[in-house]
Amino acid sequence: MNKSFFLPVSLLSLLVAFPAVAADNEDNKNAVNSNIPSLSKIELPATNARLLTQQPAANEVKPEPKLEPDLTPNKDADISIETIGEKDVLPESTPTYVIEKEEIKKQGATSVADILKKMPGFVINNVGHGADFHTGTYYRGASIDQSVFLINGRPINTNINTYHGTTDLNSIPVEAIERVELYSGTASSLYGSSAFGGVVNIITKEGYGKPKLNASAEFGSLNLNNQQVTYGGSTNKVKYNFSFERFFIDNRYRVPVGAANRDAQGYLSNADTATSTYFGSVGIDLDPKNSVNLDVTALSSRRGLIYFGFPLQKDRLDHDGLNIGLSWKTRLGKGDNSNLTTTLGYNRDYFSTYGPTGATFYRTGALDTQQFSTRIEHEWKITPNNQLRWGLDLKNTNLIGDVLSTDPARIANNEKEDRSIFNTALFAVNTWKISDALQADLGVRQNFDSQFGSYFNPSVGLRYAVNPAIAVRGSWAGAQRNPGLDQLYVFDTVHGWNPNPNLKPETGSAWTAGIDVILSKNLLGQFTYFGNSLDNRLGVISGQWQNIGLVDTNGLEAALQLKIARDWSTFLNYTYTDAQIKTGTEKGLQLGLIPYSLLQTGIGYQKNGWQANLYATYNSGSRRSVFNNAGAGQISTDFAPSFFNLDFSGRIPVSKNLGLTFYLENLLGEQYERVNRIYSPGFTFRVGLTSSL
Repeated sequence: MNKSFFLPVSLLSLLVAFPAVAADNEDNKNAVNSNIPSLSKIELPATNARLLTQQPAANEVKPEPKLEPDLTPNKDADISIETIGEKDVLPESTPTYVIEKEEIKKQGATSVADILKKMPGFVINNVGHGADFHTGTYYRGASIDQSVFLINGRPINTNINTYHGTTDLNSIPVEAIERVELYSGTASSLYGSSAFGGVVNIITKEGYGKPKLNASAEFGSLNLNNQQVTYGGSTNKVKYNFSFERFFIDNRYRVPVGAANRDAQGYLSNADTATSTYFGSVGIDLDPKNSVNLDVTALSSRRGLIYFGFPLQKDRLDHDGLNIGLSWKTRLGKGDNSNLTTTLGYNRDYFSTYGPTGATFYRTGALDTQQFSTRIEHEWKITPNNQLRWGLDLKNTNLIGDVLSTDPARIANNEKEDRSIFNTALFAVNTWKISDALQADLGVRQNFDSQFGSYFNPSVGLRYAVNPAIAVRGSWAGAQRNPGLDQLYVFDTVHGWNPNPNLKPETGSAWTAGIDVILSKNLLGQFTYFGNSLDNRLGVISGQWQNIGLVDTNGLEAALQLKIARDWSTFLNYTYTDAQIKTGTEKGLQLGLIPYSLLQTGIGYQKNGWQANLYATYNSGSRRSVFNNAGAGQISTDFAPSFFNLDFSGRIPVSKNLGLTFYLENLLGEQYERVNRIYSPGFTFRVGLTSSL
């Protein structure tokens, strides 16, 4: 019998037993009183939006102290009435950032990527005007494939590599989103061993009260048009919410000589994007102890690709996605001390990339992935100072890869692959208060994989309240990301890359150390040192997927939130990321497409339905990346220039239920290089109407 099976069982016993011993030491009243509130407890005056907040403790013994009476939400704020869903109960050693629906509205976000790009640690190159899918999304130096993306705690990514598709951050209507939560540290034990970067959990809205219809329509530069509508409410024990969003932009604008995908007329070509996204949820309270919820998201996306490696890319990318989740929550004891949640999920992604090869031949590559998942989780408050989250994850993934080329040099690679992989994981995270000031977290995750065998990933975290205004924290987590089935078995006829069934998993660990501080009654701050070490990094050498070496990442995050006056608020996020390649032909270089410095700040005013928000972004520029295609052998060492950008948005109330919105982007009008010879269009605008009935 596999000995590794006994390891998590033994550790689970310790997780339960040790906190009880620690709880016996609560008599020690000389410990520093943990009066520093979680940042999420502090509500800024302008809105209820908390761009930079930390989750409440999982096992508070006494209520948090209240701040001065004037630190209350502005009753004049234009806030919709949808209910706030349940927040995930996470250890306080995990630095957690939350952005609420009010802040999302102020930003004028049109996708999840738009939301994330103003959160600390994120570098998002593949969103905005002329964005290319291949330039990627990174969190703390890790790619989107090395992070875990969830909708209501359920996976939405199926581990398809970034050159075909990967996680599409357009897949959920923005109007359906209640908030977005960003985790790291011991959260990786709960949600997946591949979280080198972190865990992004998208929480959707639930209906509340009388049925309500919200709608918006906006138009702007480059033939942009975007329509959103949501309808939600509740009757008796049933609550419901339905959303739809349609988005289109042609992204045809002049670009300088040397820009990617510049056509003979000097315009960016083949960069249009059209998406339609759908969401629906229905929740039923069966009785005081049982509730069920069903949610469905669907996506239809059509876009051109402007891959910077070719002189004039003409390939297209179609993506159709479907995600269904059914969850059943049961209160096993009195109150909320013991809750059992069972979730069934289905996720399907169909990616099709197609286009010409030269002037004569044609190629296409399709990846059809279906994933079935089951999660059983028990939240158990064993004692007032000890809480355990443990459970079981089951996941079966099937991939059908179908590639075809009429190029005689590639006809031999035409094939259809049908591959499956099954993964089981046991997980547990125990959080306990050793004293009023000290909290500790210990997590374990034991995986059993049909392709890569058994592997174990632990995590640990600590948080200590130095005094009522300062708390320090730290975390460490082991991680492993397995190669995608396409990288293992499917020939990439678009780029001419061969699969490699002998690929090894990417392995390593991630860590944080930080401080949460109340600098004054109106100024809150979080400061975090982060790092990760990733071995057996996957890449392409001489036209084949291979494990190409080690990358060590270290960086700093600073997140500040200031209340200037009752109707004003501001924030500042700064991230420094040093992602250094340690082995191979690019040894000593920064990972391509990741800037060393990224700063984002904003100031906002909101009262009686009026809004005005100014956002500023500074990007130090990233190393241009050239893929090592067969015979190319090129290594890029030059960096794109740094750039500074200003955006302004606002809302003017026309009537009680109608408002005029506008977004003025790139106020300075500079056509800077966003990333990898892909340029911004200069100044653009959007104007629209929002209504609520």
